[in-house]
Amino acid sequence: MNRIKIAFFDAKDYDKNSFIKANENIDYEIDYFDTRLTKDTVRLAEGHDVVCVFVNDDVDKDVIDALVEMNVKLVALRCAGYNNVDVEYAYEKIHIVRVPAYSPYAVAEHAMALLLTSIRRIHKAYIRTRDFNFSLSGLTGFDLHGKTVGIVGTGKIGRIFIDICRGFGMNVIAYDKFPAKDSDIKYVTLDEIWEQSDIISFHCPLTDENRHMVNEESIARMKKGVVLINTSRGGLIDTESLVEGIKQRKIGAACLDVYEEESNIFFHDYSNHIVDDDTLARLISMPNVIVSSHQAFLTEEALSNIADTTLENVKEFFENEYSVNEVCYKCPKVEDCKQLHNGKCF
Repeated sequence: MNRIKIAFFDAKDYDKNSFIKANENIDYEIDYFDTRLTKDTVRLAEGHDVVCVFVNDDVDKDVIDALVEMNVKLVALRCAGYNNVDVEYAYEKIHIVRVPAYSPYAVAEHAMALLLTSIRRIHKAYIRTRDFNFSLSGLTGFDLHGKTVGIVGTGKIGRIFIDICRGFGMNVIAYDKFPAKDSDIKYVTLDEIWEQSDIISFHCPLTDENRHMVNEESIARMKKGVVLINTSRGGLIDTESLVEGIKQRKIGAACLDVYEEESNIFFHDYSNHIVDDDTLARLISMPNVIVSSHQAFLTEEALSNIADTTLENVKEFFENEYSVNEVCYKCPKVEDCKQLHNGKCF
């Protein structure tokens, strides 16, 4: 067959470096575009067999229709989550593949890094000492040992974060709609997570069912001074409710690697511009909030795994007529999905 052509959207230097290396022995023709994939940029995909996208690219109905019209055969996600893809509308129109696990250690370790930085005021100490200010005033933190941490989502990342927390001597409770079988994880209800946890960390995909699971009502049930960590998807937290909870001193700290309105902001340099997002500006201005720009995945190991798996997904799809990592909207509905991942979804 002809050489496979890939339109690579939202490309950053670290993406290019890892994919160029991974492509050395495969030799696909990859065109890298800095812009995100949207209905306004989708025409850049014309003449390509595959579009490769990340978390903030839009693969909605309009984009899917345009891709199908241009005879694009495959959407290759270089991430695990696919809430930015209308997978139900894509069914029987265009195939979707993803990278289910690139480095769960990277994300789990970043979550703990955010937590430690926040509660031990390391970010504040760093700024002070660079000005030769060695005062300890205002830097008092608290021990993690003996604290109760609630884990929402016990997939690979969640379970690794549990192991890290246990290493600190923390009491771990967890909630998952589909609990891990034959595990020693102590599962509780979501209400018990809100009510019992000193720290809550989110490691679940974003769905219509759990969007804004952290809201005014759930925050009211939480312990005063609770610390929230989100390295999953921004839409899990209602940002306005989060801001209000912090202002009311209900939420003691927030450690955020994701933000529900991040798509036009994260991964870009706005240091010389005014960001037109008052809510994000308020969050960043708060002394007990740490925001990192969706970088939890960003390790050399993860980038290498993402590139290798993404290109392997493309190779499987075109050479073997299927990919084990194909996404089907029926997959979560076990009773509806007949896919054994040994053939194309449709």
